[in-house]
This record gives sequence, C-alpha cells and structure tokens, in this order.
Amino acid sequence: MNLVFDGHNDVLLRLWRSRNEGRNPVAEFRNGTSAGHIDAPRAKRGGLAGGLCAIYIPSPHDFTLREPDANGHYATPLDPPLERQPSLDIALQMAAIAHRLDQDGTWRLCRTTGEIRQAMADGVFAAVMHMEGCEAIDADLEALEVFYAAGLRSLGPVWSRNNIFGHGVPFAYPSSPDTGPGLTKAGEDLIRACNRLGILIDLAHITETGFWDVERLSDQPLIASHSNVHALTPVARNLTDRQMDAIRASQGLVGLNYAVTMLRPDGRDDAETSLATMVSHIDYLVDRMGIDCVALGSDFDGATIPNVIGDAAGNQRLVTALKERGYGPSDLDKICRENWLRVLASAWHE
Repeated sequence: MNLVFDGHNDVLLRLWRSRNEGRNPVAEFRNGTSAGHIDAPRAKRGGLAGGLCAIYIPSPHDFTLREPDANGHYATPLDPPLERQPSLDIALQMAAIAHRLDQDGTWRLCRTTGEIRQAMADGVFAAVMHMEGCEAIDADLEALEVFYAAGLRSLGPVWSRNNIFGHGVPFAYPSSPDTGPGLTKAGEDLIRACNRLGILIDLAHITETGFWDVERLSDQPLIASHSNVHALTPVARNLTDRQMDAIRASQGLVGLNYAVTMLRPDGRDDAETSLATMVSHIDYLVDRMGIDCVALGSDFDGATIPNVIGDAAGNQRLVTALKERGYGPSDLDKICRENWLRVLASAWHE
C-alpha cells in the first residue's frame, strides 16, 4: 500500500457541523461514521496517512453550484464577503476540534515534516492545520500570529469569495481563471507575513491576477493544493498552462482535486466519473511540470467525489490506476506523499 499525504480536505467542517448537531466530533472521527469521506478507520483502510485539514468558514446559506443551462454551462455568483467576528468564532471552534483530536491521540497535529513522518511511522493520521480563506484574520495580522502558535502551517488567502486580502475565483464553466482583481494591500502584507513565519501559501481559489501577485511577492514554491488542468476541464478554478509553467519554475506543486466538476471535460457534477479521467489530469500535469511537481489534493468532505473512489477507504484505487498507467514505485512515492513533504519543508524553512 502506498501511503498518501493529501493536500486538502474539509473534515474539520464536517466535524464542526456534527458538533453543532450535538454529536461528539472526536468520537466520530476515531470510531468511524457513514457520513462524509474521512474518519480514522476509513483513512487507515485507504492508506490516507495524513493531510492538510482546512479551517473553512461556510456561508450562512448552503452553497450550491448554479444549475447548468442546456449546454452544460453555469456561472455561480461569488458568495458575499463574511463578517470577521463570527468567522473568527467558527475558526476557533474548528481549531479546538483539531486540538481535541490531537489530545485524544486520534490524530497528530504536525508542525514539521519530521513530525509528519513520525506520525506516519506510528500509524497515526498526520494532520496539518490549514486555513481556506482568511476571513478569521484581521488586517493587522495579529490573529495570524495566534493561529500560527496554535499550529497553523498553511493557508489560502481567499476561498471562492472576496475578503480583505483578495479576490476569489468563482465556480463557473466554461471560464478563464482571469475573473477579477488579485491581492489587496492587506493581502500583500499577508503574503510577506507567511514568508516570514513559514506558512505555506495555497493558490487553489485565487484569481489568475492574484496568482501572479503571489508569484511576484512570495519566496516559496507556488502551490495549488487542489486544482486540475484547465485545458482538459475549463472551469474557472483550474490552472492554465502558463500558471503550471510558473509552478514548475518555482519547484512548486499541484494537488489533483477529486471533485468531479473539476475533472470531467463537460464540467458536470456527476459522480459517475472514471479513474481514467482522473489519470488523464495526472498525465497532463506530469507532462507539463514533471513528476516532482504533482501530488494529490482530494477535497474529501468538500466536493462530489467519483463513485469509483467513494471515500478515503477507496484512495488506493487511484494509486492502482496510476500503477497500471505505468507510473513506477519512485513516481508513486512522489505523487502520493514525497512531493508534498518537499514543498512543506521549503515553505516551513526546514
């Protein structure tokens, strides 16, 4: 079994919702559940040894993609910006769940790649605290320092909505990722602070202009934790060839997103999506950027996943498909975990 370190999941959001419904999120993750995609038993069965676990502030209403027209096209409007104080409250609640899981021994909250490797060796899920959209952070970045002390080691300045730091790319098909402005002045300050502290910067939800703003300002490898190939699936969230060339030049990384809307050529939210479709994106990424710049970023618990994968327990089916495609043991080690550990070590000043 090839152990996988995954670049993006929303399990903390699912556990936070369980908490709000009166269930015990620690017990739910430890003992397993039929809900969602990730818990400790399913992760173990699928070789999912760890990943970046997102603190994501949901909108007050349930987010849904706009219904496609007769041609399969859709353009979902950006959600309105969120207020900071309730966003901070939710972020703290999710961070508390992450720490309770760590205290319980159900997962290990990791701050270095050495800690990730040790957790994997011990058979404990290696969780890295990530923030997807920085609505909980103030413009003065004081909260960033506190979250860093609590274990935050990765963030995306924006989700697919705007905030004080920048502009998010909408969910739209077909669409270029060049949909609006990029970073604000506060966003530029955030990037500089992440470089100083050693917090990975994730570009998965930012506009193309914002991508180039980060490329100009950051001294880190460029990372898109859960994005795919625009040439194969022209959704706004996917990456152009030019963006991939910049990622390669920085020795960065793209994590394959399992979300079917970002995999399928027709952009449809259809779980009957094949492993061959997933492998085609991996092939394109490898051909464009090289084997050292490609990894996995499932978006478990945050998207519709192909039925052939199902949940974390089915993760090895993709690994098997890659083996059958001709990827050798060293290639699979890189795609499954080593490329992530390399870029994390670089961003974290190790």
